[in-house]
Amino acid sequence: MSRWARAWNKDVLCKLSARSYNSIFLEHCVAATCLAGILRSGEEKNSHCSSARHTVKKEAPPLNPDYYVNIRKLYPYDLRSAKQLTRQPVWVKVGYFYPFYPYDNASHHTDLSHEAGKLLPLQKLEIKDVVSSVSPKTGGLQVLAIFKDRGKSYAVPIGNDRGGDFKFYSDDMFFIDDPHQLYKHWPTEIWQAIDQHQVRPGMNELQADFAIGIGLLGSSSGSADKTLNYPNGGKPITINFRDGKAAEIRPGSPS
Repeated sequence: MSRWARAWNKDVLCKLSARSYNSIFLEHCVAATCLAGILRSGEEKNSHCSSARHTVKKEAPPLNPDYYVNIRKLYPYDLRSAKQLTRQPVWVKVGYFYPFYPYDNASHHTDLSHEAGKLLPLQKLEIKDVVSSVSPKTGGLQVLAIFKDRGKSYAVPIGNDRGGDFKFYSDDMFFIDDPHQLYKHWPTEIWQAIDQHQVRPGMNELQADFAIGIGLLGSSSGSADKTLNYPNGGKPITINFRDGKAAEIRPGSPS
């Protein structure tokens, strides 16, 4: 082979070797780049998964079923519509709060000057009639619901009549459906305590109200803790509520 041919072959081989080296180097670079991308993607995925594992979704507290109780109302607007109260029994919503007075069936007179007592917690009443009578304090007309208790007739104010302009608060005073059915989701032992006018630890405010009547807010009440003083018909009780539940029950101070 001539010297020129040998030189030409050597030059071609060098170029081919250089080209092969460059190609291999480029392929390795591409592969390394792809591998780095895969690893980085895997790390990000693992990071997201790890974050997801460590991030515990805090569940909202269960909704209070008391909020969904359907409490029917009568919405009276005059004396005639208020007589709907005579069509079914009623139950007192707030005990030891509403005064009642002696009523004379013969003369249809209510002695509004002398209080006979206060309606009891969840007291069941059979309203016999709804009448109006002059208030000795204001001189205006009061609307009265007439009921019987232990053989005697009484009248409890349920609204006002100012020249035909009636204002009733009977819907705030009475349930027209049995509370035992309205709140049948409450445990049996809670209802047993309520019916015996007793309060137990763990009761909520509504249950305590049903048991011993109206509670008056104490001065040391806060956002999470609340103190209520219950007159309880002359046997005062103080209850400390924590997170809406009775935590401490003790005898109260006479007012």
